[in-house]
Amino acid sequence: MSIIIITILLAYLIGSIPSGLIIGKVFYKTDIREHGSKNLGGTNTFRTLGVKAGLIVTIMDILKGTLATKLPDILDADIHLLIAGVVAVIGHMYPIFAGFRGGKAVATSGGILLAYEPLLFLLLVLAFFLSLYLTKYVSLSSMIVAVIALVYTLITDITDIPLLIVLTVLAVFIFYRHRANIKRIIDKTEPKIKWL
Repeated sequence: MSIIIITILLAYLIGSIPSGLIIGKVFYKTDIREHGSKNLGGTNTFRTLGVKAGLIVTIMDILKGTLATKLPDILDADIHLLIAGVVAVIGHMYPIFAGFRGGKAVATSGGILLAYEPLLFLLLVLAFFLSLYLTKYVSLSSMIVAVIALVYTLITDITDIPLLIVLTVLAVFIFYRHRANIKRIIDKTEPKIKWL
């Protein structure tokens, strides 16, 4: 088996680690798939288990993307870093360890940028929390930062074609995974956060 295939498989398996399920079951005896939005991501963890658990799961999900993106360097595989990162995001959305029902791609996508473009990652974290403070919608803030990431890269580094392609793909993932949230925002039934 070639090192490229091994890298892709490992990236998918890393992305598939169900952080929310692990933290919920091990420390809270709760399967978060049975509560709230029934989603395995950080947002549902915040709602179901509280801020501490939500932060831990979000950080774990970010680091999945970061580790997977670094795999080609670690394993000396002749594959672009961003491809491994995107594979991890697919693993996060459709995890083999959790019946292919995962999160919405936001934190793990951020982890890719933490590994590949840390300054952009920090900018997006600030933009996310500013949007969250103003709107109280996690879903809307997630979609806003996906657009900001793409626009920022178009303005500052249009020559990085792989990054532009990946940011476009990730934005599509994020909007697609939030399609139910978009409808609820329009209908004014989307839950707002209370902790910020």
